[in-house]
Amino acid sequence: METPEIAKKGPYVLDMEVSTVYWCSCGKSSKQPYCDGSHAGSSFTPTKVEVTEAKKVAFCGCKHSKNGAFCDGSHAKL
Repeated sequence: METPEIAKKGPYVLDMEVSTVYWCSCGKSSKQPYCDGSHAGSSFTPTKVEVTEAKKVAFCGCKHSKNGAFCDGSHAKL
């Protein structure tokens, strides 16, 4: 199993509107925390996130969260 690159040792905290986005799971995207296709040729795939109401979202930046696309504090242990 491949290991994702750590894009950031902390979350990407963003004010989100209602939308559907694709979170980068590989850590290689130049458009963090969103996927830009940099995972091509790897075992990684982006995670679809549907934001159903306007709110602040903490996307995982370290790519090691046990909570999928959302930060769970795993970066503190890296």
